[in-house]
Amino acid sequence: MKIDDAAARLEALGSPTRLKIYRALVRAGHAGMPVGRLGEKLKVAGSTMSYHLKALMAVGLVVQKREGVTLICHAEYDTMRGLVDFLAAECCADETECADTKSAA
Repeated sequence: MKIDDAAARLEALGSPTRLKIYRALVRAGHAGMPVGRLGEKLKVAGSTMSYHLKALMAVGLVVQKREGVTLICHAEYDTMRGLVDFLAAECCADETECADTKSAA
């Protein structure tokens, strides 16, 4: 993942409302959740919900699919895993004690 993509995704999640929305969609699983139900659950007005969902969709963390007249939101798990992997990819890379412990094992 490019650092600019990671930064944009982290920025989108930097809003408490967007973070709540995203966490609710992750909890909903692969079935996703209708926009209306998401708004009711989080007590977020429709226009506000649209604004925040647009920001999450722009960075690829959320997708919407239409089922009849209902918009269903889904968390993009591959994108989420990519972001988490990016953040952890170089964990302890510069820590000499960690390297010494690995050689001793």
